[in-house]
Amino acid sequence: MARSEALLTRTVARVLIDSPLPQLDRLFDYRIPPALAGDAVPGVRVRVPLRSAGRVADGFLVEVAETGDFAGTLSDLDSVVSTARVLTPEVWTLARRVADRAAGGASDVVRLAVPKRQVRVEKAWLADEAGSQVELVHTVDVPDFDSSRIETAIATGARLVIDSVPRVVEVPGGRWVGHWATEMAAAATHAIARGGSAILSVPDYRDQEQLVAALEAVLPPERIVHLDAKQSNPDRYRAFLACLGDIPLAIVGNRSVVYAPAKRLSLIAVWDDGDPLHVEPLSPYVHTRDAALVRQEEQGCALLFLGHSRSTEVERLVEIGWLEVLSPQRAYLPKVIPTAQQPAQDRLAAQARIPSSAWREARAALEHGPVLVQVARPGYAPRLACASCGQSARCRRCEGPLGLRSARSIAACGWCGALATDWSCSHCEGTMLRLIGHTAGRTAEDLGRAFPGVRVIIADGERPILTVGAEPALVIATRGAEPIAAGGYRAVLLLDGERMVARESLRVGEDCLRWWSNAVALAAPGATSLLVGVGGPLASALATWRRADYVHSELEDRRRLRFPPAVRVATVTGSVEAVERAVLSIAEIDRVDVLGPVELAEGGVRAIVRFDYGEGTAVASSLRAEVIRTATSRRKRAGGGGARIALPTLKVRFDDALSFDTTEQDSATRTRG
Repeated sequence: MARSEALLTRTVARVLIDSPLPQLDRLFDYRIPPALAGDAVPGVRVRVPLRSAGRVADGFLVEVAETGDFAGTLSDLDSVVSTARVLTPEVWTLARRVADRAAGGASDVVRLAVPKRQVRVEKAWLADEAGSQVELVHTVDVPDFDSSRIETAIATGARLVIDSVPRVVEVPGGRWVGHWATEMAAAATHAIARGGSAILSVPDYRDQEQLVAALEAVLPPERIVHLDAKQSNPDRYRAFLACLGDIPLAIVGNRSVVYAPAKRLSLIAVWDDGDPLHVEPLSPYVHTRDAALVRQEEQGCALLFLGHSRSTEVERLVEIGWLEVLSPQRAYLPKVIPTAQQPAQDRLAAQARIPSSAWREARAALEHGPVLVQVARPGYAPRLACASCGQSARCRRCEGPLGLRSARSIAACGWCGALATDWSCSHCEGTMLRLIGHTAGRTAEDLGRAFPGVRVIIADGERPILTVGAEPALVIATRGAEPIAAGGYRAVLLLDGERMVARESLRVGEDCLRWWSNAVALAAPGATSLLVGVGGPLASALATWRRADYVHSELEDRRRLRFPPAVRVATVTGSVEAVERAVLSIAEIDRVDVLGPVELAEGGVRAIVRFDYGEGTAVASSLRAEVIRTATSRRKRAGGGGARIALPTLKVRFDDALSFDTTEQDSATRTRG
């Protein structure tokens, strides 16, 4: 019997309701009426009656079976919204697995994976099911790497970590891109030539621009699909539908692209997995890296993690043998010089508030081309600290950070705005303040005076500049927002290092190493990079380009302290009673310990649960059960009076290493530029 005829004999549709309610996170059984039997196939959008809500709900038909789990009389499907099979079996399996791993709902993941329907776009796609003819793809060697290992990895579904070459290269068309982009593009050609698609995930639009330029140099345009949440709804849906076809594609996007449909998936590649933009901000908050690992295991495709500096999560997978390392065939050692933050001897260097050696290096480099100056944050005013002891200056009213609003203003609180007219240090009782750290606006003014006649360019989140020319210029950029310079920067100054490493964060070391490594990788061959104000193991790791050794030692420290990624963590937030019940539900699981709970400023409490990887399924299942229990009993009767009381929800978030950071630092770490 043909497949379509076999489906017609099955009368039960198993449907995932599109709802954020945790109690609806399961498949519901409905009878398929004869009139809908031809269109009710797995993957289509449907509408179904939902008795508990007294309405018709949207959903996806996941399975068609002869019998279901429900023993009573089944309701009929209301309608089939469209015959387009938009939820593929592999994406559904992935959504269910990552949701269960993170104690979340599968419908939340499917909402990320399947864009909103655009009727006109879909009708045009259905009318052109045959598709168009495309050119054949020829493989391209991965620059500076053993391409045979890439070919073998794609053929066998291996998992590799690639230590990307730290330099920029020119691709046809005159565009300059990071070498890592050409590495990903070349790997994609090997996947597509074998008849499979490649999913390529990068943190943000700056990286996407580079990767698309590298892909256009080696692939026909019809083989490249850009799938991004920032696209217009019609464009995103059009790109999504293209992924459902039979043509192998290079699918480029940010964190959600890892859920893109691909009938024959040969490769998943992730660039710079340590970037916090790979963390999904929507429930169930699944990181790109985790979703990629699960999908690779499900579909047996190759998996590549590329970066200039590894995350501790990737280093852990290397050390347990889950990932293999692929390094360049010849060693690349950028010229990085740590420089102490000392009083400048030159008048112009003092105006710029940088060491004399950095000023002289920048002045010499500006004779040949642009110079990059990386600072910690955008804006004008840096933070203030006590001139005597160096402690950060805090507001006496609300404990907020003090700063300067303009070049001539007095100190003021960054939170409540109160003026610090009678400030004194709570640590040493000093009354004098000094500026710490550099910001883009203030640094641009100071360097403009120190280098008269030189063009100054500011690149940050508000001024997104992707490329600059080879002409002399000072480029002041916040971390992660550095433009690509034609031919590379003739010098790189890494300022604000003291401020960056002083951030109270579990990931401060690996974050700084990643920020600085990415900036150093933009330098021209032989150019000097100066790291100002930082010494010790972190500076040595950058200067010797032995980043993996530093990350290894960082991971060893985490193991001794039972911090992630040596263990997994989950944050449990809600009322005191709800959090206590949730913690009690996992008390009998081995190797589980709880930090807190602690009170939150916005109300309620939060506890951090630490557990071994082997206990992840049990912990996630128990906490998910408590989330559902709390959601279904949010309103209960008070004793005796019959009144109904609204109870707060219980929220659970897995694998959030930033839960060990403060609120202020957490928000700063999650943003870029």
